[in-house]
Amino acid sequence: MLGAVGLVLIAGGIVAYTLYSRISAPLLAEGQSTHILYIDSDDTPDSVFAKLSDISTESGMKGLRLLASHYDYTVRTGRYVIEPGKTALDVFRQLRNGQQSPVMLTVPEVRTTDRLAGRLSAKLMLDSATIAHALTDPAFCQKLGYDTATIFCLFVPNTYEVYWNISLDGLMQRMQKEHNAFWNEERRHKAEAQGLTPNEVVILASIIDEETANNAEKPVIAGMYLNRLKKGMLLQADPTVKYALGDFTLKRILNKHLEVESPYNTYKYAGLMPGPIRLPSVQAIEAVLNPDHNDYLYMCAKEDFSGTHNFACTLAEHNQNARRYQQALNQRGIR
Repeated sequence: MLGAVGLVLIAGGIVAYTLYSRISAPLLAEGQSTHILYIDSDDTPDSVFAKLSDISTESGMKGLRLLASHYDYTVRTGRYVIEPGKTALDVFRQLRNGQQSPVMLTVPEVRTTDRLAGRLSAKLMLDSATIAHALTDPAFCQKLGYDTATIFCLFVPNTYEVYWNISLDGLMQRMQKEHNAFWNEERRHKAEAQGLTPNEVVILASIIDEETANNAEKPVIAGMYLNRLKKGMLLQADPTVKYALGDFTLKRILNKHLEVESPYNTYKYAGLMPGPIRLPSVQAIEAVLNPDHNDYLYMCAKEDFSGTHNFACTLAEHNQNARRYQQALNQRGIR
């Protein structure tokens, strides 16, 4: 009798030891680097384990399947960082509890909705078509307090920590939170001092970013455009014509280009455009809020093609600058 009991206890001990050894086995092979596991809404327990099987030890994989067979496992989407040394039990708990790791999401300075959607979706579970459709949907934009022309004003270029599986509504709520934090009382007062709303600041900043990549020059350009706005002059900004034509590759703006019929053509319509022509940089926004106080009314690209500009207070002086630039274009055969 005692012998039989002893055999049962020994057998039970062997089973318990086997179970323990499996669930405590490291999932990653020795010397293997950290692995990033992405689980999306189409995944099932089987597909999750299939993704792990290629990088897992045999004993670790058996431990995972064993745990899944004994405990309820509902797939939870997310980005999971699996580090060397983690056991099958550690990873199972991580997946079962949805203990994912965040990603660093950069809101980029881009020109189009499609590019913004593409850059965001590259870091998120959301696909680019879903994001792009939302940003061009009047009803969706209206819920956020914008229209399809001004929706870019919601975004502040920066890098944010978010979860990979954030929903579209969650992403927009986060962008609103960051927008409100950026547009604090100080910045709103500065915008008001220039006679602008935050959206109008962003719209003007989008022109400035298209005019120059030189951050030191941006406040000077901001001052010049603000002077024109205050005098009721047409902005006559070449980048707005390129936007209206849908062609930012134009090297030379000709008279025929200035005839394009569009509310974005600042050679035809006074004031600011309906919305930004790109998602501008924080530097350009700050330039509008803290402009150089000058008397300039005109600007023209320098004839040395340095990317900087000659500024003028009078039309006669501007025409001289423009003539030198046109001659330089002709010499280079740029048409």
